[in-house]
Amino acid sequence: MRTPSLLHTAPATSDTERPVPRWALRAAYALPWLLLPSCLWRLPFAFHFEMGQVDNAPVSPLWITIPYVFGLSVLTEVAALLSIGLVRRWGEVAPNWIPVIGGRRVPPMAALVPAVAGGLVMTAVSVLMVLTWAGASSGMAYENGWWRALAVVCISPVALWGPTVLALAYAYHRRRGHA
Repeated sequence: MRTPSLLHTAPATSDTERPVPRWALRAAYALPWLLLPSCLWRLPFAFHFEMGQVDNAPVSPLWITIPYVFGLSVLTEVAALLSIGLVRRWGEVAPNWIPVIGGRRVPPMAALVPAVAGGLVMTAVSVLMVLTWAGASSGMAYENGWWRALAVVCISPVALWGPTVLALAYAYHRRRGHA
């Protein structure tokens, strides 16, 4: 007897008006997890721990770096979590607890414009990041190969952020385009 794959046994469940493609649900829910390693990688920099980087740049005071680095990590995860709205009902109808617009339909363009703009910006950042890692431009120097490998493992998934959001926006547009 053949055991079914876990990827195909669970039906795609969504609370949206029209069904969401299974790949879009998986991508949207994977995105915050995909970005988490880079957010965690970034946190030691708030306390001036250089994670093996060899850099002689001037160091900002802790009262600047701590809120900046933590804020950047939180904003990254919030943006990733907002991408889930492209596959959930709250991306179609504003939740009731939101003042003024609660319970109203979300115009498709109100979700698509920020998603496409953010996806394009992050895709451009990803291209620059890949060129830097590939050595096409000056990259960061590390104390040894282990630190560089850890950096690549933690930061590389960010390159998928922009294209993933663009794909989710496309699926959202296909699903809501006639709404």
